[in-house]
Amino acid sequence: MRTALRKRILVTGGAGFLGSHLCDRLLKDGHEVLCVDNFYTGSKENIAHLLTNPKFELIRHDVTFPLYVEVDEIYNLACPASPVHYQHDPVQTTKTSVHGAINMLGLAKRVGAKIFQASTSEVYGDPTVHPQVESYWGNVNPIGPRSCYDEGKRCAETLFFDYYRQHGLNIKVARIFNTYGPRMMPNDGRVVSNFIVQALRGEPITVYGEGQQTRSFCYVDDLIEGFIRLMGSEDGFPGPVNLGNPTEFTIMQLAEKVIELTGAKSSIVNKPLPPDDPVQRRPDISLATEKLGWVPGIQLAEGLRSTTAYFEELLERFG
Repeated sequence: MRTALRKRILVTGGAGFLGSHLCDRLLKDGHEVLCVDNFYTGSKENIAHLLTNPKFELIRHDVTFPLYVEVDEIYNLACPASPVHYQHDPVQTTKTSVHGAINMLGLAKRVGAKIFQASTSEVYGDPTVHPQVESYWGNVNPIGPRSCYDEGKRCAETLFFDYYRQHGLNIKVARIFNTYGPRMMPNDGRVVSNFIVQALRGEPITVYGEGQQTRSFCYVDDLIEGFIRLMGSEDGFPGPVNLGNPTEFTIMQLAEKVIELTGAKSSIVNKPLPPDDPVQRRPDISLATEKLGWVPGIQLAEGLRSTTAYFEELLERFG
C-alpha cells in the first residue's frame, strides 16, 4: 500500500531528455513512477539506471492510443521537441500533441488525476512582444514547416483549458523555454548540443543567419524544479506559466562561449536562417516567481560545463 505522501505518477515521454530527469526527481522524492515512451526520440540509455528500482515501471506505448492505468498524477511530456525530429514526420507530431492530449486528459478525467502539460515557448511563434508574457497570444505561422509543433502545442493547451472549464479537471500548463543539459541527443539539431558536439569534434560551428537572434538557456535541473513546484501549486492556479531562464544571449555569444569552454579551434560558418525561426526568445518569469517562488539558479557557464562533460563521455563511448 502506498503512503499518503507517496503517489503513483505517470510520465509520458519519460525516456526523453526532460522526462528522464523528471523520473529521477520523482523517484528521489519517494514516488512510484510509471514511465511511458514509444522511443521515437526517447532512449533506453536515459532510464537504464532506473530499471532495477522497484518503484519504477516502464511501458512502451504511443500516446496517440488510449492508455488504461491507475495513477494519481500525470506529466504529459510526450512529443518530439527539436525541429529535426518533429519535422521528420509532421503529421505524427501534430497527432502526438493533439491525440496525446485528448488521451491523457481522458485518463486524468477517469481516474481523477492532476495533469501537467509540457507546453512550449513556441506557442509565441516569432514574437512581437519581448520578453514574452503569458498573456501574449503569439505570432505563429499556421502553415509553415514548424507549424506541426507550434500549432500542435497550442491546440493541446486549448484542450487542457477546455477540460478545465468543462470538466473541472485539475490542470497545470507550463510553457518551456530553451532547456539544455546532460541526456540531450547529439543529433537533435538544438543549438547547445550542436555547438558542443561540433566543437568537441573540431568541426566548424554552424550559425544560422548572422547569429544575432537571441535565446535564453535554462539548465535542466532548474526546469525540473519548476515542474515540481507548478504541479504542487494551489489547485486554483492552472497556468499557463513560463519556465525558462530570463538571461538572454545571442546565438553568436553562445558559439563563442562554447569555443572558449572546450578550447576548440573551430571556425564559425554562417548558413541561411530556417523559415519562421524566431528572432527573439526570452521569458518573462514574473508569474513563476510570484506563484511558485521559482527563479533559475544555474548560470550558463556552469551548465555548459556539465553538459560538455556529458557529451565528452558520450563521444568517447560511441564516437
